Amino acid sequence: MNLVIVNTRCANLASVDFAFKRLGVTPVISADPAVIRAASHVVLPGVGTASAAMRALQQLELVEVLRSLTQPVLGICLGMQMLARSSNEQRNGAPLPCLGVIDTKIERLVNKDNMPLPHMGWNATQVSDHPLFNGLQGTQPYFYYVHTYAAPADACSIAECEYTQPFAAAIAQNNFMGVQFHPERSGAVGAKVLQNFLEIAC
Repeated sequence: MNLVIVNTRCANLASVDFAFKRLGVTPVISADPAVIRAASHVVLPGVGTASAAMRALQQLELVEVLRSLTQPVLGICLGMQMLARSSNEQRNGAPLPCLGVIDTKIERLVNKDNMPLPHMGWNATQVSDHPLFNGLQGTQPYFYYVHTYAAPADACSIAECEYTQPFAAAIAQNNFMGVQFHPERSGAVGAKVLQNFLEIAC
């Protein structure tokens, strides 16, 4: 196992690192293209804004590196959103181009029924038979969320949740996967998702 967590400079790397160490795996945290390319599995975490995160990836010259990966890649929260075609998290209203490895887009959750944004807390999640959720199907596990933007519940969804509207709790295309929730903060079910990711073969 050669797990690399991409050092995007805009993520809580420690919590993700500790979550994998609890599973008996010691990740390498790196922004080195050669180290990332040589990994068996790659995790792309992120917190903050999509524009800052994409700017950091551009400065680190990692955009094309990440797009070219063929091993299993898991985006977490903002890291998931960066896998999409674009994000509308822009003040000028123009969509922000993202990595474009999953054919979906990121939009702001609607304001509805005086429900506060960001969406923060534990929510039941409907999971599919994707390998990322092995052992969790049929249970509607509760995961921990902190976000204002999300992908729609569309053809790329492999799990769905609802808060003001239905949205994709997880997305996938080819070797790229993303979860909107924080598995590292979601207890035993979150640990199960991370373990399942590690068991997905290249």
